[in-house]
Amino acid sequence: PVLTGGQHHELTSLFECPVCFDYVLPPILQCQAGHLVCNQCRQKLSLCPTCRGSLTPSIRNLAMEKVASAVLFPCKYATTGCSLTLHHTEKPEHEDICEYRPYSCPCPGASCKWQGSLEAVMSHLMHAHKSITTLQGEDIVFLATDINLPGAVDWVMMQSCFGHHFMLVLEKQEKYEGHQQFFAIVLLIGTRKQAENFAYRLELNGNRRRLTWEATPRSIHDGVSAAILNSDCLVFDTAIAHLFADNGNLGINVTISTCCP
Repeated sequence: PVLTGGQHHELTSLFECPVCFDYVLPPILQCQAGHLVCNQCRQKLSLCPTCRGSLTPSIRNLAMEKVASAVLFPCKYATTGCSLTLHHTEKPEHEDICEYRPYSCPCPGASCKWQGSLEAVMSHLMHAHKSITTLQGEDIVFLATDINLPGAVDWVMMQSCFGHHFMLVLEKQEKYEGHQQFFAIVLLIGTRKQAENFAYRLELNGNRRRLTWEATPRSIHDGVSAAILNSDCLVFDTAIAHLFADNGNLGINVTISTCCP
């Protein structure tokens, strides 16, 4: 028999963790009285949150695991708009890339832990990262100063055009040991779907040489690390940087354009 929406909700509610209200998914462990708690919360507890009984030894609940495998669970971002229901094995992978998940601070590096809605990103950048310069217009020069600084360094700038804000990122890092490289990319402060409406061009120009990269901006939801890992950006080594640099400063011409729908 096919479950109705109400019956399905009743069934999934049986899997709610009493601590975090997320779902208890296989492997499902219970206390000696049969109460469930999710694996993440279980690691932080010594007593069952429902009956205060001992959580040790670990007791597997195979019957609930079988039920869990027959039920579709809502995405954890259902409250912010995601309507997908998924098999428990597909949930973690989807939630990592769900378009309704919160946005993290797009600034490179892991120092800022801010998360929030897309609408709040610009306000966060203006208050918490005041040092970032914003230039207006679709055709600007991104000037990275002191590119000879040792170690991993990043340069960030904002570009405002077509009613949107773009983040320009230049990172210097050792992707391979002993081989320093520069990675330059443009991100849209917006969704992946919005980013598809734009194209960007990065150009190094000087000494009768030109190096150009053209691509679709990435959404800040996707971040820069995956692009750098796959070299899906403008990549050049320190020798090339010195060909175009002037007294240790590197100017990158950045052009944003709109794509025809």
